[in-house]
Amino acid sequence: MTTIIDGNAIGDRIRSELEGEVERLHDAGVIPGLATVLMSDDPASETYVSMKQRACENIGINGIHREIEPDAPEDALFDELDDLNADPSVHGILVQMPVPDQVDTDAVLEYVDPAKDVDGFHPANVGRLVAGRARFKPATPHGVQRLLQASDVETEGADVVIVGRSDIVGKPMANLLIQKGPLGNATVTVCHSRTKDLAAKTKQADIVIVAVGYPGIVDGSMLRDGVVVIDVGVNRVEANNERGYKLVGDVDFESAKEKASAITPVPGGVGPMTITMLLWNTVKAAGHLEDIEIELP
Repeated sequence: MTTIIDGNAIGDRIRSELEGEVERLHDAGVIPGLATVLMSDDPASETYVSMKQRACENIGINGIHREIEPDAPEDALFDELDDLNADPSVHGILVQMPVPDQVDTDAVLEYVDPAKDVDGFHPANVGRLVAGRARFKPATPHGVQRLLQASDVETEGADVVIVGRSDIVGKPMANLLIQKGPLGNATVTVCHSRTKDLAAKTKQADIVIVAVGYPGIVDGSMLRDGVVVIDVGVNRVEANNERGYKLVGDVDFESAKEKASAITPVPGGVGPMTITMLLWNTVKAAGHLEDIEIELP
């Protein structure tokens, strides 16, 4: 019997934990603040930001939103970040990616105050993660860890194959899983577009995590019986429905679930956890910046 891992339910439980820490901050006179910055007219980006703001409101975090015209010069974004970096009511800053072509993405990631970088993408925070002293774990990889934990999937000693080497998911996911601790101690192989015979790698894995943005790149023929499958991908494909499309993952769900002992669906798997762990990081940041003890690891 295959377990369908419910990211919505697990995320709701974690948000309940967060509400207690938010209340602790409120009692100390601190309202955690998360600033989202949007420099795009992409509907998907607008939707993501709206979801993050709504999630903040639901647990008592002050959502602050800034919009910058997509054709504005790079300095317009940096000026906004200067204000947010200096604002004591802002504890977390998230710049919604992608940014326009005239803006240097790397420069943006380095411009955010590392203490407010709740995405965990500033080079200083990446370094801390690799060193095993993470200030903030990037939201999606941390969300995957918590999904595995809540589903009683043991990572210690497990062979894990990660398909995808992005800075957002693949690389930090590998770094988290190899570290010592209850959510780590795995043996990790990272596969990518230059990997020879991907199926030979995935067939050996106890846990397969796929994050490449390519629908159906992994299917049931590439998996062994009893594997745990975490599908991070979200892709729009044409569909004969009112919207004209449907959302699917990077894994062919129907064939994979015939092999898997547990698997995440798309939507409703990893996605809800990403937002939940972003809130987690914001609460942690507020505690650190305000020098209030927060009981979040």
